[in-house]
Amino acid sequence: MGANVANDMASDQFCETTIGYKDEKNGELFRLAFDAPALKVGTVKDTVGVELCGALKNIVAIGAGYSDGLGYGGNTKAALIRIGLKEMIKFCKMFYPNAGIDDNTFLESCGVADLITTCFGGRNRKCAEAYAKANKTKSLEQIETEILAGQKLQGTLTAKEVNHILKMKGLEHEFPFFTTVYKISYEDAPFSALTETPY
Repeated sequence: MGANVANDMASDQFCETTIGYKDEKNGELFRLAFDAPALKVGTVKDTVGVELCGALKNIVAIGAGYSDGLGYGGNTKAALIRIGLKEMIKFCKMFYPNAGIDDNTFLESCGVADLITTCFGGRNRKCAEAYAKANKTKSLEQIETEILAGQKLQGTLTAKEVNHILKMKGLEHEFPFFTTVYKISYEDAPFSALTETPY
């Protein structure tokens, strides 16, 4: 996981990735196998944190795409990314308290770097922007088909799965950003909720 969008990697632009390991020797083997001048490989003893960052960042990217589609500027987008990162950390700590998630994992490429690149150039952001520009006149499925050429939109599905857990546990109020992204995507919440919800 990390700041390694395929198009950039294909042109040998500098990228990063984070490999989570349980056994340090395996982590080092993977680092040696993949580390290259154009791909910096970092390792962390935190498989759960790496995987959760990779999933949850897609919810934040949907919010960032909605912000872009509504024509908001960099300040709004940066604020939403910060709020989303806080909820990512909170979710990990709340639901996986004994998994050994290290706070430093969020500062690795799988954390903040992947979050930034996904919120500025990923497919989730791109589809969310189109959805906001269409003002829900097209479904997310239609936009996915039109834009992604067979790839899947991950952020909305992750938002749905996370919201199911939050609703079951009565914790939607603890994660207002994740909940707002879900409600804009699947319920009747207006796009304005993105900036009107108290975070």
